Amino acid sequence: MIKRTIEISREPAHLSLQLGQLVLEREHEQVSKIPCEDLGMVVVDHSQVSYTHSALAALVEHDAVVVVCGKDHLPAGLLLPMTDHSQVVWRLHDQIAVSQPRRKQLWRQIVQAKIHAQANNLPAGTPARTRLLELARTVRSGDVTNHEAQAARAYWSAWLSGDEQDRSRLAETRLTATPSACAQTGLDPEDAHVDGVAVKHANNPFRRDADGEDNINVLLNYGYSILRAAVARAIVMAGLHPAFGLQHCHRSNLFCLADDLMEPLRPLVDARVRDLVRFDQTALSPISKAALLQLLTQEAITGREAGPLMVTLHRYVASLVKCYAGESQPLEIPEYVPTPFDPKSVESATPSTKRSWAASRRHERQLAASKLANRPF
Repeated sequence: MIKRTIEISREPAHLSLQLGQLVLEREHEQVSKIPCEDLGMVVVDHSQVSYTHSALAALVEHDAVVVVCGKDHLPAGLLLPMTDHSQVVWRLHDQIAVSQPRRKQLWRQIVQAKIHAQANNLPAGTPARTRLLELARTVRSGDVTNHEAQAARAYWSAWLSGDEQDRSRLAETRLTATPSACAQTGLDPEDAHVDGVAVKHANNPFRRDADGEDNINVLLNYGYSILRAAVARAIVMAGLHPAFGLQHCHRSNLFCLADDLMEPLRPLVDARVRDLVRFDQTALSPISKAALLQLLTQEAITGREAGPLMVTLHRYVASLVKCYAGESQPLEIPEYVPTPFDPKSVESATPSTKRSWAASRRHERQLAASKLANRPF
């Protein structure tokens, strides 16, 4: 069964438990009631959300993960279930005792899959895509030549087209499209949007920055964090510990293995963020967050089986368990099945969002123009 994902961010709420169901209340009125066994992830992004102890306990007892977001609206912490897997001790022993050569071989597979997925995000026949495919073919055990970093440089420089890079800066460069403003900035009035906003084109290319505060990097970081939580959940449910990684090994990182396993899946987030850029949804809004959360239900393939990504993650981790035990060599890494991005499907998935997709874009443009008009010079 596909587990549901819910995200709470627009209004204060209180979460409680009633007869095995999670009850969502606002201003002492019940808004929704969902069986805890149907939930796979609960994302909380509002500072005035409160919980009962029984609600949190019931969620983790039913193998749901609770993601708590901070002031920057990015996930800041996870509440993961303590697994009751029947072979947890044996599997932890195999995980800790895995040999270094096997770690290197597993990491090679992960890097190869990541670079292939990045190449699939680029247009066929382009130099960057050709370069990535060549790098993927020549990855060595343990990636000792650091093909992952070489691929990243080629990938991010070609990830957005020139037009998409202009769109990615709309929030920072929008201004009111009055005749005088167009004359002062050299803009063609015909380039103005129908809602009275024009774009001031810039030539600065997009740069991937894990600590970046621009809209695109924030969207990418949010999507990666959600994916990381889903992978960590699959790891715990398989009887493994997310802190014992293959390549990531920072002493303060409790999710080293999750960071390892999610590497080939990052391009899934990249593709969705690029779709959001094309639809002028560059802010971290309820609609853009819903679009990223929707990735957990997108179809993916592991081995010869297809299913929602959240389901295929369990097959992915199960293949790692076999590799740890010496029963198998190749990892069954999920391959994303490209599907056309439909903004209307996101709207239908977020009934609490009152504004339509177009209205949301118009509202954000008006906010950006207002901030620019009121900016001191």
